[in-house]
Amino acid sequence: MTVYLDHAATTPILPEAAAAMTAQLTAVGNASSLHASGRAARRVVEESRERIARALGCRPGEVVLTSGGTESDNLAVKGLYWSRRGQDPRRVRILSTPIEHHAVLDPLQWLASEGAKVEHVAVDRLGRLDVEAFRHAVESDPESVALVTVMWANNEVGTVQPLAEVVEIAHAHGIPVHTDAVQALGQLPVDFAASGVDALTITGHKVGGPYGVGALLLRRELQLTPLLHGGGQERDVRSGTIDPPAIAGFAVACELAVARQPELATRLDALRQELVAGVRRVVPDAVHNGDPATGPDHRLPGNVHLAFPGCEGDSLLMLLDARGVECSTGSACDAGVPQASHVLLATGHDEEFARSSLRFSLGHTSTEADVAAVVEAIGPVVERARGAALSTRAGRPGRPGRAGRAGRSDRSGATP
Repeated sequence: MTVYLDHAATTPILPEAAAAMTAQLTAVGNASSLHASGRAARRVVEESRERIARALGCRPGEVVLTSGGTESDNLAVKGLYWSRRGQDPRRVRILSTPIEHHAVLDPLQWLASEGAKVEHVAVDRLGRLDVEAFRHAVESDPESVALVTVMWANNEVGTVQPLAEVVEIAHAHGIPVHTDAVQALGQLPVDFAASGVDALTITGHKVGGPYGVGALLLRRELQLTPLLHGGGQERDVRSGTIDPPAIAGFAVACELAVARQPELATRLDALRQELVAGVRRVVPDAVHNGDPATGPDHRLPGNVHLAFPGCEGDSLLMLLDARGVECSTGSACDAGVPQASHVLLATGHDEEFARSSLRFSLGHTSTEADVAAVVEAIGPVVERARGAALSTRAGRPGRPGRAGRAGRSDRSGATP
């Protein structure tokens, strides 16, 4: 039996979403065509857009459909920067955090190579943005800030960011705020209007929808420079032929994720606490990363991020996988060499600690039996991984620290 605890990477599609998608797969018609088949396809898209808008507290015209989280993040970060910079050449600064997903960090790095001044405001030991440092960064020269991008909840350690305070500080100076809410939707209450943000990223396969579809919720009055040019679809913001079957499945998944969120959060938080307690009972020196508190202002209910001192996370991952337990590491591999998690490094941990972590992420199919399987397997797995690490260190005394890129993760939050 396989125990799947990598829901933050992707979660199984909901039967209702699969049914909605399947019902449209044999239909013919480009939603941009004017004939009857095209109008039928357009109707599917627009009805789905309305369902997404109702579920997430926005207007249908504020739902820009995309291929997923990476495109939405790139569209928000680059599009807002170019638009704001075009309106006022002084706006060259972008404020963010060092723990963003690479779908945000890499576009920021690229923009920096093109002349933008990117500032990553510090986070604390729990992975939460330092609000006073952020306030100082904004108020030191607000006219030069093009935009702010701060994720809703961290994909690795699960800590929820103080988004309301970020919005209040930024909006006092007319600065737009983007948030990556990919991990938050379905686990935390997400309401676009109530949040006050100006742009918000979501994706389908994290909430029980299909792969390859997502959205950028974008305030109607906000100008944004498109990345793609062609047919002028999606408010002239995102050109390209749209996918009615995937969008139909995505809309159903969004509706159900929001409707079921309170019940799911309660169940996942109970499983999370059971998992943390069980692992620490077997491995007493395991370290629970992120905010230890419970609740929508603190951490994702389905996220369990643990460090195992003396182990390499990739070794733990493979040993667990051999026992039928699927999770992800808190670090990533570049050409087969484990790299330290950029999130844990940003919270003040050293590289050895940052390479020793695992992320178990719970979702709608998770059960107490899954938790019990992890607790049963983790003891011998940690013992074997520590033995292997000791042998490696004994064979190569005084080896230099590994260098390379900061720990990377794919759009899903999983690590390759």
